[in-house]
Amino acid sequence: MTVSLIETVRVREGVAPLWGLHLRRLLRSCRELGVPFPGEFAVPAGGRDRVHRLEVSGSGVAVVERDVGPTGSVRLVTSRVTHHPYPHKTTERAQFDRALEEARAAGADDAVLLAHGGWVAEAAIWGLFWWEADRLCAPPLALGILPGVARARIAELVELEERRIGRSVEGRPLLVANAVRGIVEVVALDGVPTPSASATGALQARFWP
Repeated sequence: MTVSLIETVRVREGVAPLWGLHLRRLLRSCRELGVPFPGEFAVPAGGRDRVHRLEVSGSGVAVVERDVGPTGSVRLVTSRVTHHPYPHKTTERAQFDRALEEARAAGADDAVLLAHGGWVAEAAIWGLFWWEADRLCAPPLALGILPGVARARIAELVELEERRIGRSVEGRPLLVANAVRGIVEVVALDGVPTPSASATGALQARFWP
């Protein structure tokens, strides 16, 4: 099966506010994986709020659009699926599909995958972040997690500190982010309520340019 690169782009109030970050990541992945970078893109604009999904391969670009979906708070569980490096957003997403099935069977919204060594990596459809006092932390990219567009946007707004962390993440204020739904607070992990942080709401308000 041919592997394709994916970019899921939010169209919000008639524009794609993170379009430049998507193109930057796509260009890097095309170069590293040897996928031809398309000569032209139709920049998504106008119309209703939606998701504009690009699938890029050696055969060209396929585009589909869908609704944004829920943007409320998120409940997480820890997945039994071990995280394997996923440094490019491709269609090879079997590990995340299995983790998401686990989460839904448990009545949760998403599942956190742990890398070898028990380190927190990323969720199936979200990047994970937590607060250490007033510092925002995230798993190191060196674990092989996806360099998310939402993570790149957050790094434009605050200093982001990379830290390895295991199950002790449970007692910290957690948030998740992706380029479709922005920043969302995590209210529970493995059925245990997580503390909230006012800084999460402040960052949410600044996320969309």
